[in-house]
Amino acid sequence: MADSHKDLSAQDARQGVETGTVRWVLRISLALAVLAGLIIYFSFFDL
Repeated sequence: MADSHKDLSAQDARQGVETGTVRWVLRISLALAVLAGLIIYFSFFDL
């Protein structure tokens, strides 16, 4: 039985490209959630 183990670099093992898209999606969704929370808060508790 032959040894089929390969040593790969982190980039080769990942098999993907880091685009930063996930960070933008998280930031935008967090901002929208905070905005929705503020709208709901101020619609119930009039200051």
